[in-house]
Amino acid sequence: MQPNRQQLDQATEVLADVLRFEYPADAVLSAFFRRERALGQRDRGVIAESVYAVLRNLRRLEHWCGERVTGRRLLLAALVRVFGLSARQLENAISASELRWIGERQADVQTEPDFAVQANLPDWLAEKMVAQYGESAAMRLAQALNQAAPLDLRVNPLKVRREDVLAQLNQEGIKAEAGRYSPLAIRLAGKPSLAKHPLFLQGAIEVQDEGSQLLGFLVAPKRGEMVADFCAGAGGKTLILGALMRSTGRLYAFDTSDKRLAKLKPRLARSGLSNVHPSVIAHENDARLKRLAGKLDRVLVDAPCSGLGTLRRNPDLKWRQTPASVAELQSKQAGILAAAAKLLKPGGRLVYATCSVLAEENDGIVDAFLAARPDFRMLSAESVLAAQGISLACGERLRLDPLEHDTDGFFAAVMERA
Repeated sequence: MQPNRQQLDQATEVLADVLRFEYPADAVLSAFFRRERALGQRDRGVIAESVYAVLRNLRRLEHWCGERVTGRRLLLAALVRVFGLSARQLENAISASELRWIGERQADVQTEPDFAVQANLPDWLAEKMVAQYGESAAMRLAQALNQAAPLDLRVNPLKVRREDVLAQLNQEGIKAEAGRYSPLAIRLAGKPSLAKHPLFLQGAIEVQDEGSQLLGFLVAPKRGEMVADFCAGAGGKTLILGALMRSTGRLYAFDTSDKRLAKLKPRLARSGLSNVHPSVIAHENDARLKRLAGKLDRVLVDAPCSGLGTLRRNPDLKWRQTPASVAELQSKQAGILAAAAKLLKPGGRLVYATCSVLAEENDGIVDAFLAARPDFRMLSAESVLAAQGISLACGERLRLDPLEHDTDGFFAAVMERA
């Protein structure tokens, strides 16, 4: 990647907004591209790639820049240190003073960076990860989370078979292979735009990380059951639950945000599902939930979390989260799990999941819940998956990470009400 002067100036402009960390980086970039409609596809790719390189490698780039760090200098540092561009390759895109500055930084003898800088993590998160995983494993995990994620698809089994989708994509020159774990997963070698592809428009495929797909198989809903996706969001997991139910029974998609649930509507229309009932609730103890108390067969709680398992896709999250925000999330997670559990009938299944790699959002929440609710017992996630032909040595609780599984970081615990 070798940006021209205009692309570099535009990347500098949008990076300034991103580095305020007031909004998600993808939302800031989307708003910028909507304003700059004249930008071509390559321009957008160069700008986005440059911004994400800074976000992924912020600590190391700050260290390399030395004093007087600016967004522009971070961008130049990324071009040199991440993309490996030489001063000569950049001379037509930057000023003479910037060329001199790059030369000075390259000539500077720097001290060895500490763990947090090497791992490109804020100090508080580096400390938590070292305490939880040990320094060596924490470094390997941090480096894996710092790589760009591949593009995974989920096949809609109501409309198509995975082998047929694989054959069609490969015939069209889109290199694709079956996922390692989910029987519905397809992994693409590149990142083609599929928004206008017939398979997408027909509802035969959806974009969904393979790890996220496995949560649906942990819930393992059956035909004719009453099921709830308690924190449905835009409905990615709702769709896989509905497909596994073969569009029978009743599937509630609850969320506190009507904007998030609105994103489910076009996906639902494409999917062909007729058993999904989206419902906006005010909070986890909404009166509308009380009529369902003790009636549901299965409930998925994909709890709001720090999202630190998705840093491959959302590297800005490690700079936007804080110890205080994680502590606030823990309180929400405990409340949501307790409320969701009330919906289950005896023998019903409760799945608690997050896309976090922090123990306090995962095991800590589940252990506290089980201590307070002795009428719930753990089931083996490994056994639940194995019963559906999915071989994954995960033990009692599912823990996925990009280092070992090449998925986003996920945690899930499967519990059953006595």
